[in-house]
Parts: sequence; C-alpha cells; structure tokens
Amino acid sequence: MTAPPRNLADRPATPADLLQSPQEFADPPAPADAALGLGADSQSHDLLSELLRSVRLSGERIIAYAPPRTFSIGFADIGSLHIIEEGELVLRIDEDPHVEHVSRGDVVLLPRGDPHHISDTGKRAQAIMPASAAENDAPGNNATEPARWLCGTFTIGDPQASHLLGSLPAVIILRGARGPALEGLEVARRMLVFEMQSPSQGSAVMVARILDLIFIQILRAWAAGTDAEPNWLAGALDPQIGLALSAIHRYPGHDWTVEELARACNLSRSAFAARFVDRVGKPPATYLMHVRLDAATDLLRGTSLPVTLIAKNVGYTSEAAFSRVFKNRYCTPPARWRRDTRAKHS
Repeated sequence: MTAPPRNLADRPATPADLLQSPQEFADPPAPADAALGLGADSQSHDLLSELLRSVRLSGERIIAYAPPRTFSIGFADIGSLHIIEEGELVLRIDEDPHVEHVSRGDVVLLPRGDPHHISDTGKRAQAIMPASAAENDAPGNNATEPARWLCGTFTIGDPQASHLLGSLPAVIILRGARGPALEGLEVARRMLVFEMQSPSQGSAVMVARILDLIFIQILRAWAAGTDAEPNWLAGALDPQIGLALSAIHRYPGHDWTVEELARACNLSRSAFAARFVDRVGKPPATYLMHVRLDAATDLLRGTSLPVTLIAKNVGYTSEAAFSRVFKNRYCTPPARWRRDTRAKHS
C-alpha cells in the first residue's frame, strides 16, 4: 500500500522549524501581533491546523468489519475510528471497567491509540421467520441486527511525548452523528466506501486524506459540544484564548507573562486567567511548560543539539532548570531520554 501522507492538516513541524536564534526567542514580534497570528503573507494564523500537525497523526487505512454473531476484536497502539453502520456493539477500553454501547449512526474516535476491544452485545440476532412465529416473539426480546462497521486507523506520534494527544479523552463518541455540523461525516463515509469498493490509482492517498478530514470534523464537533472537557482544543476554538495559545505555540521560548498574554487577548489579568483555565483546563504557566517540553522532545529526537542549547531555545535560563522540569514529566533526564528514544526506533 502506498505510504499515507505523514501529516494531518499539512506537513508536521520539523525540529528545524523549532530552531530559531536566541535573539528571535528573546525578542519576538509585538505580543499583539504574535497573538493575532499574522504570518508573512498577512493571512490569519490557523492555530488548529498547527496543533494537529504537531501531534503527528495521519490517516492510514480503512477496513470494513462484518464479523460472526459472537466476536471480540482487539485494537492496540494505533489511533482508531469506528463508524457504526448496522447493529449494536460494546466498546471496552482495556483495564477500564466502564463499557460503552454504540449503535448505527454512532461515530467513535480513539485519538490516543488506547488499547480497546469491540465485541457483540450478547443479544441473539433477529432471525427471519414466518409471520405467525414473529407474532409470538414479543417486542423487546433483546434481538439485534448483525453488526457491521467501518474501522479507520491512524499513525500517531508518541502520546506520552505530546501533551496535546495525552490531554484528549481515550474515546470520543458522537451519537447518531446527525445535524448540520456533522453532514460532512456522511459525505466522507460515502467517499471511503466508494474508494473501498472501487479502488484505483491514488486510492491509498484518498483514503488517508479522507480519514484526516473525519478526524478534524470529529474533534471540532466534540469540542463545540456541551460534554467536552476543558482542553487545548476548546481553547484553540475560543476567539480570545485562541490568541494566547497561538502566541505561546509560535514563540514557546519567549518569557510570557499572564499580563502580556491578557493584553494580547484584550482581557484583564484576572478575566484572562479565569477564562484560560475554564477553556483549557490548566493555568497559562502550566500550559506554557507543556508546550516547551513538547518542543524540547522534538529537538532531542530530531537533532544533535546539546541539551544546554535546547534548554535555551525552549525558554529555560539554565540546563539544570530545564532538566529538573523535564525529569518531573518524563521521569528521566533529557540526555537519557534522547538515547532511549533513539535506541527504541533504531
């Protein structure tokens, strides 16, 4: 199969993209301009696309499942999308006692690649029988249609190395997948089915791109819903907090203060701090720390820069301070993390 695109919305940021001179980190553009996200072409900065690129998640392939009446199928270490077409299924996240029942029209996304199983409900299937026999079969007899669903898979970055992936829930379920905001999901589903049934040159790339679009649609719909937990995605979609997130992600090495970010969002310090926590789920300083560490892991993984320079590039005044924060998150010093990561992928 042709290798799928290696990006979700565009190419992922490379470690080289994160390298800027100390002067650029020390003196970024005026905070208001940075927060507004005006690039060299004066186009509005697309924060969501930038964040999705950074998690290194991209569509891979699509499979149609129509298993026997009794089944249990496991999925592990890969992002998964399940579009339920017929019947009722039981979804279990491994080592989690809670189960989810999903049925026709539901769309299920497991963005972090959490190991899970999909199985039958244990209800017997409705058999075709004479009308007289059917009349004796009382309603509500727990019969169910045979299960049938589409499963799309994604290659993902290391969930432990990215707070963006790690902060998403293990499973996102859109019940019924109906409404104007989700009409595109049905269009995308039909396109996937067409490519599966009539594959031709370019189908592998088509499938990968369609899966990317579905992933984005699901995240948008979930973040806009009332059941979404505070996280970076809700913050990115907020017209004011999104400005602060854009500034932080574009210039993680800058010594951002709450006052500076609040001014960029045209909010008072207290209003900004409260709104930030309400949308993102953590204080600005904590979020900034996570962004800096994500940038640091990219540089550790993809370059041979000394740890001291990496620390400076992502905003730490000393290697000792950087190493302390890094070890608190990853339970290992930066240099050892680099060696272990490279050994694992060699």
